[in-house]
Amino acid sequence: MRCTVKPATLVLAYGNPSRGDDALAPLLLEALARAPIGDEVELLTDFQLQIEHVLDLEGRQRIVFVDAALRGAEPFCFTQITAEPDATLSTHALSPGALLAVFRTHFGFTAPPCHLLAIRGYAFELGDGLSAGAQRNLDAARTALLHWLTPVTNTQVARA
Repeated sequence: MRCTVKPATLVLAYGNPSRGDDALAPLLLEALARAPIGDEVELLTDFQLQIEHVLDLEGRQRIVFVDAALRGAEPFCFTQITAEPDATLSTHALSPGALLAVFRTHFGFTAPPCHLLAIRGYAFELGDGLSAGAQRNLDAARTALLHWLTPVTNTQVARA
């Protein structure tokens, strides 16, 4: 059996790039892939969360789920989330809380600290491009997430 060490942080984005602002999460990951985030961050994207993603969560120190939001705070909302079994457990797609509940059931312990970055979108029709408002929100979310992902150095602590 081969043992591999996973990067400490997982950023798991999901959304459909063909549905207008639903592309926010995949677009954020494209931007992060071009940024200096280091080897301790893994970027993963998919159309929706699936039960199989529970294996991607294993062995992490922290996890960020990224999704577009039809309602909510602008430009984005960044909140800590916990395991919450819900009705999505019986469908083909899961909420982040439901995936964390599956993690707890499967592994027998709670997942590491998890957050949801919900980026506000406005237009989700098939074939739509990214709206101007969503682009502004994406830029703000990218800046905030890059800051959150950057490890605090002794120099930064000394300046605080």
